[in-house]
Amino acid sequence: YTATRDNDIHFNQLHSEDHSRIRYKKTCAHCGKEITSNEIVKGYEYDKDKYVIITDEEIERIKTEKEKSIQILHFAQLNQISPVYYDKTYQAAPEAGGEKAFELLRLALMEEQKIAIGKTVMGAKDTLMAIIPREEGILISTMFFADEIKEIQKPYTKPQVSEEELKMAKLLINSMDTPFDPSKYKDEYQVKLRELIEAKISGKEVVAAEPESTGKVIDLMEALKASVDKARKDRETA
Repeated sequence: YTATRDNDIHFNQLHSEDHSRIRYKKTCAHCGKEITSNEIVKGYEYDKDKYVIITDEEIERIKTEKEKSIQILHFAQLNQISPVYYDKTYQAAPEAGGEKAFELLRLALMEEQKIAIGKTVMGAKDTLMAIIPREEGILISTMFFADEIKEIQKPYTKPQVSEEELKMAKLLINSMDTPFDPSKYKDEYQVKLRELIEAKISGKEVVAAEPESTGKVIDLMEALKASVDKARKDRETA
């Protein structure tokens, strides 16, 4: 089961003159005929305009029994994995009769503070995954393979940082260290967008948003810059 849901507002494309929905038709590039889903097959282009047809049955046929289930490859620490490798998150559920093994895996991983690295075939490709224990169950996060991760396109030249500057930055970070509570955070822009839609539906005039005070929101880079400036001034007056 998917562990997240899409709460975003989605717009439809409409014709500006009569506000009717825009439709896209699937047509054959050769004959121009409109094609239904039943007439579409999978093809791999192995040469210019030359395709080999692959059916869903053929894809299923080459799967081994172990590829139809999750294979656990090894166990690891959660903090050993860079977040860039994570893709989508799902909530795992035990099959009928498998509840004991499911709970045994969850409890053992929790007590050892480890995750399992596994893989299975999803669609037409091997899928790497992290099996992550939680108090309420097990999450499965699909992962990218190493060759799917792009290198940082614009690495920066790291300037020299003094001990005083680093100390001030650490003090700033530790002063803002609080337990993470996801319920505190809402998509405020989506709320305003929904209010805009409701106002338009009821025929109300849309007014510009009033400027807000920043409140307790801290510009981290500005705060760090101020820390660096303070450390520099302290050195100059010492």
